[in-house]
Amino acid sequence: MIRYKRTTLANGLVVLVNRDRASKLAAVNILYRVGARNEDPDKTGFAHLFEHFMFRGTHQVPDFDVPVQMACGENNAFTNNDYTDFYITLPKENIATALWLESDRMRNLNINEEACAIEKQVVIEEFKQRYLNQPYGDELMLLRDLCYKHHPYRWATIGISPEHIASATTDDVRSFYDRHYRPSRAILAISADIDEDEAIRLVEEYFGDIEDSGEKIAPIPQEPPQSEPRRLEVERDVPATDITIAFHMGDRLSRDFFLGDLASDLLAGGESSRMVNRLVKEQGLFSSVNAYITGSLDAGLFVIKGRLMPSTDEAQAEEALWEELYDLCRGNVSDYELAKVKNKFEANMLMGEINIMNKALNLSFYELTGDITLINREAEIYCSITREELSNFATRCFTHNNSSTLIYRAKER
Repeated sequence: MIRYKRTTLANGLVVLVNRDRASKLAAVNILYRVGARNEDPDKTGFAHLFEHFMFRGTHQVPDFDVPVQMACGENNAFTNNDYTDFYITLPKENIATALWLESDRMRNLNINEEACAIEKQVVIEEFKQRYLNQPYGDELMLLRDLCYKHHPYRWATIGISPEHIASATTDDVRSFYDRHYRPSRAILAISADIDEDEAIRLVEEYFGDIEDSGEKIAPIPQEPPQSEPRRLEVERDVPATDITIAFHMGDRLSRDFFLGDLASDLLAGGESSRMVNRLVKEQGLFSSVNAYITGSLDAGLFVIKGRLMPSTDEAQAEEALWEELYDLCRGNVSDYELAKVKNKFEANMLMGEINIMNKALNLSFYELTGDITLINREAEIYCSITREELSNFATRCFTHNNSSTLIYRAKER
């Protein structure tokens, strides 16, 4: 159970505080409600660019890392399609340093031509190295574009093309910053052995006078139901062929999310899972297999995939993946399997409550979902799932009309 106190400042900043009496450290997590989903289709990659840019420094603090290190702290950040997150851990006595730094860069980022040129080049090189010049680098990008036709989930966090970042002007960058990096677009969470009211007072001291200004955020275009199967076959210079099949499923607050998450773990959650045992160890069709859900805020994807052995026939491999899905549709899940994956989820959640950084990050994330009470209810939801529900979910989700198949074929040598 994670206990917390929640308040909202007059400028719209949501504040969540968890008192952890067992820790000597403080974790400060600030989540901005901006990810790749908030980008213009002609100007993608900006959310990821700002993950980099926020460390460039402000007019007051030219190097963000120096005061963090002087306060004996560590910091980092990440971006995905739904949000951008920044976090700092440091001794609780130095928490004011973290709040000062985060409040300063929320509105005072030093956006200039030189900084833009440097960070744009960094992101462009990352795009090339990780996605264009890496084996299987564009695989997920192709899958997204195949599955989504309207929702901005159709492009990855890195963006559609490095040209979008290359052509970005300083005014474009400043406009994105002004629109999204402001109090009402942020969630600040603290986990530390500090009185909740005192922590909120400190947040008010550093963030309370920041004006919340900016244009209204446009609604996200939603993806209509898929009505026919989709298929894409490409050939790449890679060592082995991948087959990936994706299915649309419910959003983060739907029960389908938990059903899909549990189903994916049944299929490929570890070395003793059914897909690993059947398709890799027993039948020898694949060198590796995986099943996962994308975990998106809006309607996401259930993905099943396998990397073929050199002697495996593609049609046979694809049929084998479908057979695993059909087995779930038939309700062929033992009590032992179901109990095992439920216990795993419960254990992972309990372990996540020990680390103060996890608690601060999770408080921010669950607030973002629109139902923060899930932070203390998810284990109960997973434990309540029945075999019949899993079968019903699989029957509804794993249909050919709801499928998108990507054959990522290795070139013949």
